[in-house]
Amino acid sequence: MTFLSILFCKDFVQKEAAERPAFFTDLNLDQIIDAIVARKEEYDLKPFFYAPLRDTETILYRQEVARDLEDGMLMAHVQAFAGKMIIVRRYLGLTEKLEYTYHREGWFLEAALVYCEALTELAHNLEAANLKSRGFLAFREYVARYVNSDEFQSLLTDAKNVKGRLSSIKYSVIIQIGAFKVRMYEGEPDYSAEVEKTFEKFKQGAVKDYRSKLYQGTGMNHIESQILDFVARLNPDPFADLDQFCAQHSQFMDESIRTFDREIQFYVSYLEFMADIKLKGLDFCYPQVGTSREVYDYNAFDLALAYNLLRTDKPVICNDFFLKGPERIIVVSGPNQGGKTTFARTFGQLYYLASLGLPVPGREARLFLFDQIFTHFEREEDISNLRGKLEDDLFRVHEILARVTPDSILILNEIFASTTLEDAVFLSREIMNKVTPLDLLCVWVTFMDELSSMSEKTVSMVSTVVPENPAERTFKIIRKPADGLAYALSIAEKHRLTYKQIKGRIQS
Repeated sequence: MTFLSILFCKDFVQKEAAERPAFFTDLNLDQIIDAIVARKEEYDLKPFFYAPLRDTETILYRQEVARDLEDGMLMAHVQAFAGKMIIVRRYLGLTEKLEYTYHREGWFLEAALVYCEALTELAHNLEAANLKSRGFLAFREYVARYVNSDEFQSLLTDAKNVKGRLSSIKYSVIIQIGAFKVRMYEGEPDYSAEVEKTFEKFKQGAVKDYRSKLYQGTGMNHIESQILDFVARLNPDPFADLDQFCAQHSQFMDESIRTFDREIQFYVSYLEFMADIKLKGLDFCYPQVGTSREVYDYNAFDLALAYNLLRTDKPVICNDFFLKGPERIIVVSGPNQGGKTTFARTFGQLYYLASLGLPVPGREARLFLFDQIFTHFEREEDISNLRGKLEDDLFRVHEILARVTPDSILILNEIFASTTLEDAVFLSREIMNKVTPLDLLCVWVTFMDELSSMSEKTVSMVSTVVPENPAERTFKIIRKPADGLAYALSIAEKHRLTYKQIKGRIQS
């Protein structure tokens, strides 16, 4: 009776990644993952999000699980189970901190009882659920067998019996000045009930409660501990059963259940995050992922931007892209502040999220299964490396070209902006001549229109403006030939040389 993982469908379980990939900051994936796991910190989920898959079968396996979890009833059952498991871990954590023996053992017993309740309910709820994914079907079978196993039934029976015997103990505490006594309960009357009965006739409607609210925490002071020790001496058998229970079931939590409890939060955290984004009227889809380089996504958007705009009335602009036949490289040009960099980030985010087996922004998508993502975005000069801006650009591009493969994703964002146009065009052509034969997928944001028509593998996409007001951006990126006007206008705006800007300076 084994269950490997809700994240992996094969015997091989991919090692978790301790550090985030280098391209995360460029693509704003660090912001996305931080937001996704913010409410699930105790599960340490980031290593799952730092480890993309290179196996289409496992990606499909995860997509199936996520589809099942989009059923609200199943999600509620999983969240209820997770809530009980949080309590179990909290109680077990107490057993490592508390000082007094029977106090520790009492919380251990409570943890076991909650654990049994959680698994019994989960097995019942999964049995009634309409599951389709291989992951959940296998887990349902595992849980059903586990809760019916001798091991689990022994744990459940023993926990209930010990709890029942301890709950039936009654005792009296005789408090004197500077001392107390503990003895067996001998049917003494409940004086609080007698007092209430005597004064019942004087009661007139609701009255203020003047009783002090005593703190009820998990701690136990030395007097309470001593009382408990005396109670144990008066009732040795139930407490001996408690000792035996804790020794016999010291490792009661099943490892596969523990693994599922953490791994399922990978899906839950993303789907909860996705549900918030959907409130903006945005689409998500399960992409086809494979080796075809004829890729597309319709109504794609930047997930980090959508999250940042979640609490605003600002719309999130969606864009389409597709590559067909020999097309491999999308060259994006157009005016500054027009959404070109956002489009490049969107492209990278889509591929990375798809490689995790998760739904991606968009109405419909087919994406390529990459081996690595490489990005080059503008950075501030680093005085520690003693390189100038152009030299640093060349150094970084050289490192990328030394590592890329035909299965890589390459995203270049306005490189060589620090040199002359002539030199930038020359250097960019040289890089394009290196990239094109590799047949890799690439998005290249540039102010050089010449790059968009270098070969049959390049596709021109342009950020557009409102025709009646060229200064107003639409943030729509569309397939059309680069027209050269966007570059001139962008440069003029950058250097404050438009007619309006010059006139304003003269008048001021």
